[in-house]
Amino acid sequence: MTTKGQRPPAAFLVFEGLDGSGKSTLIRKLSDELTSRGRGFRLTREPGGTPLAEDIRRLLLRTDAEAPVAATELLLYAASRAQHVANVIKPTLEAGEWILCDRFIASSVAFQCFARGLPRKDVDWLNTFACQGAKPDLTILLDLTVEQSRKRQERRQGAGQQPDDPKGDRMERESIAFHENVRRGYLEQAKEDPKAWLVLDANQTPDEMKARVLTELEARGWLVS
Repeated sequence: MTTKGQRPPAAFLVFEGLDGSGKSTLIRKLSDELTSRGRGFRLTREPGGTPLAEDIRRLLLRTDAEAPVAATELLLYAASRAQHVANVIKPTLEAGEWILCDRFIASSVAFQCFARGLPRKDVDWLNTFACQGAKPDLTILLDLTVEQSRKRQERRQGAGQQPDDPKGDRMERESIAFHENVRRGYLEQAKEDPKAWLVLDANQTPDEMKARVLTELEARGWLVS
């Protein structure tokens, strides 16, 4: 815990969930809160976060060319992550600023292990190698059903909010069964290490979820109420 008068340490927060769960909105609201409290932070995402990692992101999510096989997909995510950790995440934390990251290692486990069927030991080893000691302080899961996720994406597409790819990227186009396994993968990881996860009901309003996260951060001594 942080003692009175001591500045809380930089925190590495990761946001996970199915598409349409509200990660972007929650991240934006927390960004505004940190700004109002005078805390330095950096917003980033995976895959991506650096110019090279963003190039890899385009390879991974494109729908108009050869799709990577499962092993290639895992390796590309790991390559993007290694670049991201070395050039963004570690330097930012060492400078005393927070990281708010949209997806990280839990996504690799959920997508490539639970949904693609790759061995957990291989996924975990690659995550460890790519992260070189970097580890989230808290992973925040915005949980909702696949049916709810699909409905939200359809509304977003109908509103013209995805003009570049109205049918979704390669991952978004996967089957319902695939995304059911992704959700199961997230929930299983949260059960494995409950102290490192905060699971939110994504049917709550953005303000309700923000309030719950702030309560958690204050309880952990990372923010002063």
